[in-house]
Amino acid sequence: MATKTMIQAVKGTRDFYPEAMAFRSWLYGQVRSISERFGYQEWEAPMLERQELYAAKSGDELVKEQAFVLKDRGGDELALRPELTPSLARMIAQHQGSLNLPVRWFSYGPFWRYERPQRGRTREFFQWNIDLLGSDNPNADGEIISIAAMFLRNVGLSADDVAIHVNSRQLMDQKLTEIGMAADRRLDLFRLIDHRDKMQPAAWDAWAVELGLSAGQLASLKTLLDSAELWRESDELCQVFAVAEAFGVADYLLYDAGVVRGLDYYTGPVFEGYDRARQFRAILGGGRYDNLVAAVGGERIAATGFAMGDLVIEVLLDHFGKRPNLPASPSRVLVTLFGQEFFTPTLALAARLRESGVNAEQVLEPEKLGKQIRYADRKGVPYALILGPDELAAGQVVIKTLATGEQVTCSEEEAIEWLKE
Repeated sequence: MATKTMIQAVKGTRDFYPEAMAFRSWLYGQVRSISERFGYQEWEAPMLERQELYAAKSGDELVKEQAFVLKDRGGDELALRPELTPSLARMIAQHQGSLNLPVRWFSYGPFWRYERPQRGRTREFFQWNIDLLGSDNPNADGEIISIAAMFLRNVGLSADDVAIHVNSRQLMDQKLTEIGMAADRRLDLFRLIDHRDKMQPAAWDAWAVELGLSAGQLASLKTLLDSAELWRESDELCQVFAVAEAFGVADYLLYDAGVVRGLDYYTGPVFEGYDRARQFRAILGGGRYDNLVAAVGGERIAATGFAMGDLVIEVLLDHFGKRPNLPASPSRVLVTLFGQEFFTPTLALAARLRESGVNAEQVLEPEKLGKQIRYADRKGVPYALILGPDELAAGQVVIKTLATGEQVTCSEEEAIEWLKE
């Protein structure tokens, strides 16, 4: 007999069994809660976009090396979305004249990047995007960064656990000019800065020399990147920190001259979240991108926002022992079946529970009561209802608390009210 071959999931994707799905749903609930608390509306964009949308907007590395690209039957080149900001810019540009500014939008959905799977990184992942468009005031950047900090606090990560590293592309542009670095190589220099903590020092120095930096310029650049107080020279960053202070989350912010973000479209304050020890990948990242809507055919509109994937935040919650204890089962009670002759009244009891708003699962085939109770306990259902001949005759039921084994006999109405609490 031929051996069956087990078909495996596609590399870099994940199967969400109920326990994993419970965490995913919880995380989405946290994202939605903090977003809506600040008045952000939920939106969504297609999973497929034309490749050209990303080609000139996100940098060659994202398009040529990380995007999943395909051709449709008409020959058009499409991409599974590797990020959402270009889609946002396209949608804003299409209805720019009718939008009520400022726009506050958020989204949570799947993305794809062709990367080497490892801890905290898969090829398919879920990502929170939150953006504020229509305000060029640094208060908008302060709000967005504060939302990130409040989210981290709400899920249990303290300012001792994590930090949001903040910088400004405008400030860095000014400082690079002051030390004599050519404006036409600015994007290359930003990529150099962005990779400093990802490369060996000697390799990074060699790359700087390849870009045309003299020994003096390289020394000046390193001094610049090591500065902890440079942000005080930037009015916009001073305002960002002031907003975070007003929101009570300034302890989460950390100035970091090495944060410039790798994507080409950032124009002002930029930021990335990390654990304090920098053991893991970035939790989130974003910044100001005032020119992106114009780049996809709209009118220029000020914009700021960030994205956060679901993987690193889960790793960090596990690392710090802050992962929530989530029930995998939505059922609050299992309605047991004492015997086949009790199926109809048991069905009616389960229906009354559901009509009252209680999530109730029922046993469909009579088995030993102990086996039914063990099923509920293994599944994480907290209570069982028992309707036997004595209870049926008296118009009563037995509520069994599975965690303690305690049993209470009461009327069906009392049981329903009790389980609704």
